[in-house]
Amino acid sequence: MSERRVVLTGIGVVTPIGNDLPTFWQSLIEGRSGIGRFNAFDSTAFACKIAGEVKDFEPAKYFKNPKSAKRTDRFTQFAMAGAKMALEDSGIDLNAVDHNRFGVMIGSGIGGLRSMEDECQRLLERGPSRVSPFTIAMMISNMASGIVSMEYDLRGPNMCIVTACATANNSLGEAWRIIKFGDADIFLAGGCEATITPLGIGGFSAMKAVSLRNDEPEKACRPFDRDRDGFIMSEGAGIMVLEEYEHAKRRGAPIYCEISGYGCTADAYHMTAPMPEGEGAARAIKIAMGHGGVNPEDIDYINAHATSTGLGDICETKAIKTALGDHAKKVMVSATKSMTGHLLGAAGGVELAACALAIKNSVVPPTINLDNPDPECDLDCVPNVAREANLKTVISNSFGFGGHNATLLIKALA
Repeated sequence: MSERRVVLTGIGVVTPIGNDLPTFWQSLIEGRSGIGRFNAFDSTAFACKIAGEVKDFEPAKYFKNPKSAKRTDRFTQFAMAGAKMALEDSGIDLNAVDHNRFGVMIGSGIGGLRSMEDECQRLLERGPSRVSPFTIAMMISNMASGIVSMEYDLRGPNMCIVTACATANNSLGEAWRIIKFGDADIFLAGGCEATITPLGIGGFSAMKAVSLRNDEPEKACRPFDRDRDGFIMSEGAGIMVLEEYEHAKRRGAPIYCEISGYGCTADAYHMTAPMPEGEGAARAIKIAMGHGGVNPEDIDYINAHATSTGLGDICETKAIKTALGDHAKKVMVSATKSMTGHLLGAAGGVELAACALAIKNSVVPPTINLDNPDPECDLDCVPNVAREANLKTVISNSFGFGGHNATLLIKALA
């Protein structure tokens, strides 16, 4: 079998800083924060009152049958929006491709949390006979991938990976692997999440994982900054069209970049904390570089996982130093979560979109709110202002609870 290359030909994003690609990108390069007081429910009893909510979202317009939106959870609605936009962006004529070789790999870290909470409340207050018959279908994480495949009659490989905050990167990486192996030619892949709910906010607050900077929400997410105090929960989706290179070339597809490497490892260390020296994350970065056939000095930019947690940002800094050696101090590293917040299972999809657009536009998005750099996070973190740069090789990191590490490596098309 000849070497099959995989390229990115379409992008769809739903985020707190924009529900379309141009708005999303403009927000990134201008350093706009999407964090504010959340409106999803009454925050009076909650210590954390801020999040990255998706605004002005109309789910019905992303379904062929608008009524179908009412039978899906918000995380699936985000996936449908992202998939529709990605397909449109790719220019694919669905009548001209083999649907048996078109897969879907859309994951969610948690799934239909809002539906689960609502139906549990209904069960307790009104009894089991009043629970919706759509409850299970709305809750389960694989339904986003399933519903997207049904909407567009995509009959290739279809899976839902759940690896917490590494979900989207793992989904994109495994779709890449399947295309390279020859079992599909095209994938819709990425992640979606909608967990700004009482249980979501309450659970992460109980862990002391989220920022309590309620009076300054736009300044609350501050990766690599000495004064960071936790992550900001966000919601949305990042969905990509991945395509075998010759297939894309034959149809004259627009190509953002080539996906050249994917590293996937486990810390095998702790339920929620990363390894103190970032060893598992470093291995993932090295594996991705090995697939891509690149050396540390070839890396131009890293979109860091960098959630704005005390331990996490330091461990990732150590991982980058371990993986890149002396070049670590020369590579540009930024955290777009400083603007979007942390989209959990969708984070990697949104961040790969940022990386692809950075290559296309020769601009590195900044890390905003980086006013007092943590001396232990001593990399070039592109503070506060976007930077023009000719990018050839870019890395995107995602690390999840449970010790899941997933790194993607993309290149400008040669």
